[in-house]
Amino acid sequence: MAQFLLETVWLVPCYALIGGLLAVPWSPGIIRKTGPRPAGYVNLVMTFLAFVHNAIALQATWNQAPQEVFIPWLSTAGLNLTIAIEISSVSVGAMLVITGLNFLAQIFAVGYMEMDWGWGRFYSLLGLFEAGLCALVLCNNLFFSYVILEILTLGTYLLVGLWFSQPLVVSGARDAFLTKRVGDLFLLMGVLALWPLAGTWNFPELAQWATTAKVDPTVIALVGLALVAGPMGKCAQFPLHLWLDEAMEGPVPSTILRNSVVVASGAWILIKLQPVLTLSPIVSSFIVAIGAVTAIGGSLIAIAQIDVKRCLSYSVSSYMGLVFIAVGVRQDEAALLLVLTHALASALLVMSTGGIIWNSVTQDVTQLGGLWSRRPISGIAFIVGILGLIGFPPLGSFWALFKLADALWEAQPWLVAIVIAVNALTAFSLTREFGLIFGGKPKQMSERSPEVHWPMILPMVILLGFVLHLPLVLQSLSLLPDWATLNKDVALLLIWSSIFGCSISGIIYLGNIPKPIRLPWKGLQDLLAYDFYTPKIYRMTIILGVAQISKFADMIDRFVVDGIVNLVGLFSLLGGEGLKYSTSGQTQFYAFTVLVGVGVLGMWVAWPFWGVQFLNLIF
Repeated sequence: MAQFLLETVWLVPCYALIGGLLAVPWSPGIIRKTGPRPAGYVNLVMTFLAFVHNAIALQATWNQAPQEVFIPWLSTAGLNLTIAIEISSVSVGAMLVITGLNFLAQIFAVGYMEMDWGWGRFYSLLGLFEAGLCALVLCNNLFFSYVILEILTLGTYLLVGLWFSQPLVVSGARDAFLTKRVGDLFLLMGVLALWPLAGTWNFPELAQWATTAKVDPTVIALVGLALVAGPMGKCAQFPLHLWLDEAMEGPVPSTILRNSVVVASGAWILIKLQPVLTLSPIVSSFIVAIGAVTAIGGSLIAIAQIDVKRCLSYSVSSYMGLVFIAVGVRQDEAALLLVLTHALASALLVMSTGGIIWNSVTQDVTQLGGLWSRRPISGIAFIVGILGLIGFPPLGSFWALFKLADALWEAQPWLVAIVIAVNALTAFSLTREFGLIFGGKPKQMSERSPEVHWPMILPMVILLGFVLHLPLVLQSLSLLPDWATLNKDVALLLIWSSIFGCSISGIIYLGNIPKPIRLPWKGLQDLLAYDFYTPKIYRMTIILGVAQISKFADMIDRFVVDGIVNLVGLFSLLGGEGLKYSTSGQTQFYAFTVLVGVGVLGMWVAWPFWGVQFLNLIF
């Protein structure tokens, strides 16, 4: 049985796709008598089947060599497009995380969207997301991975714009889509440019080619930078990070997936392409630089935000920055471990705050407070999410951050300083959010904010247990280092940075210090609160430039193109009117007209010859 499920595990994306298609009839205007709830239940069943399939297949594939499945798709004119699928412990384990988190998110959505009539569309799009993510981790071909990423971009646009009657939702979905399209366009350029160099798009063949490749350094640098641009957009890295903030206008259950596994889709491609990217030191340095800037910048910006979702979204960008650093320094195992630990802890944080948004009306953390006594389960889940996301032993992120910092300790200590600083800032930011939401005295918006009902509590508690037991799972899979071989200096730095960040933030936001907290220099506070003025810079440069070009193109279209067309039309009209009054009906007149036309045409054709003769005669 296990062997059969392993051989057919490449069909797992079909579960979610079938569930999404079966949910379509419950969209508004098709089936109304039963209400929209059956759409959610159908998807829950299909996602659960996919999860069970993956769980059994993972046991069968552990410690086994990867298997490849090839599905011919198109072969023409020397171009062979074959869908390559890799079945390995990593890919099946990634699908297990995706299906498990989507199953919990769907249960959470049953409670969060109980009065929403958009169930059919919402669960169909969740099914599309799950199918796309599972297909992405199975796909072993760069071209088809790009196609899947485009499908996920479309899914993001549709999910964010679910409540399309709200102007902010529409603008948020549009901005998120367009921002990601910038990175996707450069990624497409890189994908197409890589083919003439390597002659293949399969990841294993690209890795083999990279070991002996002799290419022009400038060419491979440009191709590598284009390939990095796509993951930059998917992982919300600077300067393509604003889409994740805009995407927060969508429903919270979709944010569970977006903040945990969707943002990691770019990191997955980056890890697969790592052998090609390391061909150019410029590209590797660029990846590290982008990751470092986003990690530090995102952590600082998160501290100054007052919206619950914005605080978490910038923390996600910051953590993905650490993944970029890991890929840039060729620490693929650390990058994968960072992605795994972040996915679980981040999803738990979104669930905890999602319930608060659901029945507290506001998302402004300065208007909340005193919820610890009213929402103890959500508070405990938030604490576990914080500890699971920072360097707090023995939870998962401690081991992921330790693995990265330990690898950099000797060769690049300045990157270790960045990892430690980001860990301290993340601890400070998340503890600040906890203090503003759960600490202090109840305020007007939080006086009547009881704990949410069981469909939202159940997945939160289940995920809380997974986050707590993740170290045991990793240890059983022999993915954790031995305590005796630990680099004590790195471990202590991580622990003390976590304690320092949590302690300072706890003193400020759980103590009696007057709030809101103001920095001595207002310019610095505004710089962080307004995202380093990145939206304003966009409006003053790219958006303004596109607007001016659009206005110029409109003027050319109206006054030049339309003018020429109108002139031709006017000339034809006047000519026709003139001919109407000059027509006499006599045969000799028509013959004279034809002769004049032929004569003019002949003079025009013979003019080059006669013109030369005339000039020779004169001179």
